[in-house]
Amino acid sequence: MLTERASGVLLHLSSLPSRGGIGDLGPAAYAFADFLASAKQQYWQVLPLSPTGHGNSPYSALSAFAGNPIFISLEKLSDEGWLDPASLESLPGSDGPVDFELATARKSPLLEQAAGRFLDQASPEARERFEQFCVDNQRWLEGFVSFSVLRTMFANASWSAWPEEYLHRVPAAMERFRAEHDRERMVQKAIQFFFQEQWMALRAYCAERKIRFIGDMAIFVNYDSAAVWMHPEIFQLDDKKNALHVAGVPPDYFSPTGQRWGNPLYRWDVLASTNFDWWVARFRRALALCDLLRLDHFRGFESYWAIPAEDQTAVRGTWMKGLGTELFSYVYKEIGDLPLIAEDLGVITPEVERMRKSFGMPGMRVMQFGFSDRGAHLHLPHRCEPNMVIYTGTHDNNTTLGWWRQTSSVEREAIAAYLHPGDDGIVWAMMRGAAASVARLCLFPLQDVLQLDGDARMNTPAQPDGNWAWRYSPDALQPWITEKLAALTQVTDRDGWAEPHDPTNPPVDAASAFASELAAGMS
Repeated sequence: MLTERASGVLLHLSSLPSRGGIGDLGPAAYAFADFLASAKQQYWQVLPLSPTGHGNSPYSALSAFAGNPIFISLEKLSDEGWLDPASLESLPGSDGPVDFELATARKSPLLEQAAGRFLDQASPEARERFEQFCVDNQRWLEGFVSFSVLRTMFANASWSAWPEEYLHRVPAAMERFRAEHDRERMVQKAIQFFFQEQWMALRAYCAERKIRFIGDMAIFVNYDSAAVWMHPEIFQLDDKKNALHVAGVPPDYFSPTGQRWGNPLYRWDVLASTNFDWWVARFRRALALCDLLRLDHFRGFESYWAIPAEDQTAVRGTWMKGLGTELFSYVYKEIGDLPLIAEDLGVITPEVERMRKSFGMPGMRVMQFGFSDRGAHLHLPHRCEPNMVIYTGTHDNNTTLGWWRQTSSVEREAIAAYLHPGDDGIVWAMMRGAAASVARLCLFPLQDVLQLDGDARMNTPAQPDGNWAWRYSPDALQPWITEKLAALTQVTDRDGWAEPHDPTNPPVDAASAFASELAAGMS
């Protein structure tokens, strides 16, 4: 359960203005951490950190365990002597949206070059850390590096199109492959080691400034992933290893035909027969990288929308039961109390709500959803509970300014009555409303902190192209923004100075009083 009032900012690593055409774990990340500390923020929320496949969605990754190599800072590798500084001169700059194709094409050869130099020249101390990393992560690392090398060998074709001996991981063929491609596999291990070292260094820097990371776990994995290739038995596949049903959600706020995500679904009975071994390992890995963990599509653990694989929309899907309660019971028994946040948005049933509350997980509220009708009011500050996380919007929403410009007249009347936007506009009014709620954790997308319009939207669900590419400009974090966010954080008791309170008996403080005023339509 959340026990202290705090706030933070949602910003994926890719959105940092780093050299190389995409955000990474280099200087821009440390500068952003300094901004968070100066603005008195205690949390930095990121999206899933795994390597992405077609479409670049972090929620459809090539691995459930690996880090995305494209986030590795070449500048830091150069500082450590694994790259020549001159090799960085041709990298894309820090301005403009992410160009995934160009960034990957430019960075991948340099990462392999650096990994090769590391393998040949690492000091005994660095070699020891690397070897320990390989031992600690052997369970997923061995399969992932083989998957990565094979994927490159076959021009990034899906594993389902590989020769039969590799598709089915025939033992003799795999043993021969590992022997013949040992160097390439070691290079991929070194690249994963680079990611781990840089991520943990940034995390330590943030911890020194009392900033904690909120990670994000996608419930599903991509069909074209190391997970499905290595563990086909835990997914709903036919005898030829094609998906029988795929994931998505029914028609909703975002799409009249629903969302067909295309991820393969789990065989929960098989997972249960192994004491959820794969999931336990996944939770251990994720929680080794962050302080809190957001569970995307939480309701899918209780029931999930199963779409026939041959369908092109989500309309003909059906709800099927998951084993979420059994899963979490076992994971909690194996690992202990877990710092989890349940993304409980969408069609939420009493069964999903009971499952969330039985494990003490905070749920989510999104203010943009709160003004359309009376049923939507549960997303407004006066309906929040202390053990909850409130957002102005998420990565799937438009920016608050972009949303405001598209709202209906009915919504605008409700917004005016509830928030009374002042001279600084709708965005800061929404941020004040969220910060003043009794929800113990409040998170703002950086786009809202910067008051950006819809051009800065991160993702539009059900739209396959043009997503995930937004980056903020290098000069965006102006001192007045830092000061204004810090002032809001202080006056709403989210700066870490408030006295700890009993979660069973939360006090009536200035923030909750202000939330009551908002609910009553007072200025």
